[in-house]
Amino acid sequence: MVQRLLLIGTGGQGEAWCREFLPPNVADDTLELTAAVDTNEAALTNATDPEGLGLPAERCYTDPETAMDAHSHETDAVALVVPPQFREDLVALALDHDLDILTEKPLADSMASALRIVESVEDAGAKMGVTMSHRFRRDVTSLRRRLRSGGAGPVDYLYGRYAVNARSRGSWAGERLYDLEEHPLLVDGAVHHLDLLADMAGNRTATVFCHAWNPPHSDFAGEPNAVVQLVMENGTAVTYEGLNTAAATLNGWWAEHIRANGAEETLVLDDGALRRLPYDQAEEGCLGATPFETGEQLDLAAGEKWANTWLIEQFVDWCEGGEPMETNARDNLQAMALVFAAIESAETGETVDVQAFLDDAKADASGLGPTR
Repeated sequence: MVQRLLLIGTGGQGEAWCREFLPPNVADDTLELTAAVDTNEAALTNATDPEGLGLPAERCYTDPETAMDAHSHETDAVALVVPPQFREDLVALALDHDLDILTEKPLADSMASALRIVESVEDAGAKMGVTMSHRFRRDVTSLRRRLRSGGAGPVDYLYGRYAVNARSRGSWAGERLYDLEEHPLLVDGAVHHLDLLADMAGNRTATVFCHAWNPPHSDFAGEPNAVVQLVMENGTAVTYEGLNTAAATLNGWWAEHIRANGAEETLVLDDGALRRLPYDQAEEGCLGATPFETGEQLDLAAGEKWANTWLIEQFVDWCEGGEPMETNARDNLQAMALVFAAIESAETGETVDVQAFLDDAKADASGLGPTR
């Protein structure tokens, strides 16, 4: 059965949905598009372009409610590709029209809003997924599978680096993020990176410590840089370095450096290449260096769909009776708690207990008050 989808947001990231993520799923009859919405009428050309979705102009709207009123009878789900501050109202509108929901990350612009969204979706008996696309990239999936196979042995440390030269207005993902006064990196970038690192560690996050800053040579209003330290409940340590104002781009978006230290091997993912450096007792010592290029290059996983294109397919499988997608809204609360706990740590200078932070947020949402 083909799932019928209504798309809200065709500009910005929505353009990638129209031209890259949705067309393969339309072509193989995974889904069909019933309508598209964007408040900027000019952005709707991304949906009508015959080289992309080729949606008829009469099925394009500038108002979400009008679109849902007109097409909810022939629609199964809605995709929300809009800034996070607009998500909660659109989720409520979708639920009023008995639609399942797939949304871009982050789930919401606050922990309280994320909790309200999850509760409303579950109360309505609907399904909601979040496109945490970096976890499902081809290169990251290859590393995840290697770790989960046990070939590396127990992993005690993970390190991730994203470092780019984007200090000047407009050079990092558009000008909107330069005007965010509160932690643009953590909310819009590190939400992906912290999620994939925590997932590779294979456990929930116990504590987080974060230092965030904005250097004087930056055009950002908020802190574009951060160093984050995690300790997982299984004891694995994680360090994340996110820099938007580096003098040179070392590891940009989709080209990050990730290192996993296991008992049997060190695995390094850098700019899409995955290499294995096995433990050798004869090489023990504290001098010298092992170049990344000398490691054994591992083949990347085979597959036809990756990232959001794959996640859209996973969402459709779930809606048709399959298992819930890994990044369903309820499970995504762990990623949201990690990000907002990191923000609290950056603002207080203190280590934050992530699970207690989430429990407090749930208690506040229910009116019971903090548990700590």
